[in-house]
Amino acid sequence: MIGRIRGTVSEIDGTIGLIETASGIYYQVYLTTNLLSKHQVSNPIDVYTYFQVREDAHVLYGFETKQEHKLFLLLLSVPGIGPKSAFTVISNTKNDDLVAAVKKNDVQFFTNIKSLGKKTALKIILELSQKFKTEFTFQDGEVSEDDKTVIEALTSLGFANKEIRKTIANLPKELRIEDKITKAIQILSGNKSR
Repeated sequence: MIGRIRGTVSEIDGTIGLIETASGIYYQVYLTTNLLSKHQVSNPIDVYTYFQVREDAHVLYGFETKQEHKLFLLLLSVPGIGPKSAFTVISNTKNDDLVAAVKKNDVQFFTNIKSLGKKTALKIILELSQKFKTEFTFQDGEVSEDDKTVIEALTSLGFANKEIRKTIANLPKELRIEDKITKAIQILSGNKSR
């Protein structure tokens, strides 16, 4: 596993930088927009990397900071997001803006990124909002803290968000959290089997 590379920028071709290390080995690394704007040929460079092994190629993606690298790995955990898409997101956003967009459920922030559609944007927000320990804001009314806990639990079990909301809305408000989760699982599992 190649986790970090330090060396000198030998060549730049589009978004790929050729980095020469002290040992005389040259690595081709995809560099973020931010890195490309700060480094020119002959400049020293130090990047965190992600090494992708494919059948047809071995690919290195480079990141300026550990936080960028961590956000990239979080994006990879989203179903349907591969290294190329995750790198495009990191390369075209600032870390703080990305985190803020997830917390605000800002779909447009992600759809403004080339090659990302609305469905993918929603997936990113859903998956990362759980990892950032935030909840969705629902447009059709306030959700109680108890219901947020129930929604989070049911989402982690793989139930669809829309179905969860519909089910919870029909449950008695006085039920305890544990009872709501149990009852909702019964109802949602019944729906799945039909």
